[in-house]
Amino acid sequence: MAMTATRTGIRWRAFGNGGSSKVVLLHGGMMASANFTTLARDLAENFTVYVPDRRGRGESGPAGPDHGLRAEIDDLRVLLDETGARNVFGLSSGAVIALNAALELPIDRLALYEPPLKLDGSYDPVGWLPRYEKELAKGRRAAAFATVVKGTGDLRFVPRVALIPLFGLAIRSGEGRAIGELIPTMRLDAAVVNDAAGPLDTYAAVTAETLLLGGERSAAYLKMVLSGLEPVLPRVRRVTLSGVGHTAADNSGKPARVAAELRRFFS
Repeated sequence: MAMTATRTGIRWRAFGNGGSSKVVLLHGGMMASANFTTLARDLAENFTVYVPDRRGRGESGPAGPDHGLRAEIDDLRVLLDETGARNVFGLSSGAVIALNAALELPIDRLALYEPPLKLDGSYDPVGWLPRYEKELAKGRRAAAFATVVKGTGDLRFVPRVALIPLFGLAIRSGEGRAIGELIPTMRLDAAVVNDAAGPLDTYAAVTAETLLLGGERSAAYLKMVLSGLEPVLPRVRRVTLSGVGHTAADNSGKPARVAAELRRFFS
């Protein structure tokens, strides 16, 4: 594995032996490239895999004041140009970026794990943002973290009163400090989701062959998004993974299950 930088300051991890079949993995919120190391290593037996730190996270440069979907697509454009990759997997907000990038970038195969797109008259996937911002402004990072995971559907059945002290301990621990640094970056993911708001029919123009992935245990709203996209995308297949939720691709989830589906799809 190596860490390389694009000319725009986006750094990525590369896995594999440099084979001609190349895949980019885009992480979601509260993540950096390190969260996909297990998934990338599983795929590296068959592909050359590139996992960028999205701007403002990990080893990449900072996000600008107006950072949003446009900047994320431009960063992905540079990565595709420099690596020659034409296969992209995205998780959550990374899936929102990948889907919208497929409208304009040379992506041949597109795998999306539960993009939190806004649906007309339905649940707001970034409804947690005002409370999160207030908690961050007061320096209450553990509370802001709890607001995010409750609002996005992760740990939605666990009471906030139980989550906040646990998150506080985690943030103060050695490994947890990295999580603490990622909490403020969730406003960047919220910007991506807000920028992508619009009718799902827009994505009828996607020409890439597309795999829609989701978890059986994920929030009902995320399943609704996939159900909305499935009849719109021209070349699409959908797979639901039993026994997993939204973050199955993460090191702490069930990345081998996701890798098995991606291996079949990208081969």
